[in-house]
Amino acid sequence: MANEIKTEHALISLKPNAEWSLVGDKLEWLDSEQTEPSTSEIATEVTKLQTAYDNNKYQRDRAVAYPSIADQLDDLYHKGIDGWKATIKTVKDKYPKE
Repeated sequence: MANEIKTEHALISLKPNAEWSLVGDKLEWLDSEQTEPSTSEIATEVTKLQTAYDNNKYQRDRAVAYPSIADQLDDLYHKGIDGWKATIKTVKDKYPKE
């Protein structure tokens, strides 16, 4: 697992802008406006966020593999739209949606 989703990520997702403190596994809820999520709500959110992250690996791989915008524009100028499409298709084929 390249990126482990943690409790703090789940808390931010579940309760944006809430005030809390997390030391180790000890959560102290400091927010008087929002209610504290349960342990099971947090665990469910961690799983949901991790699954979403894992399922979008191809997007992260493609983003690194695509040529820069300047190179893509140069490709368009020199090879036309079909040449540019071929370059992009190579990356999409290498990192398909799963």
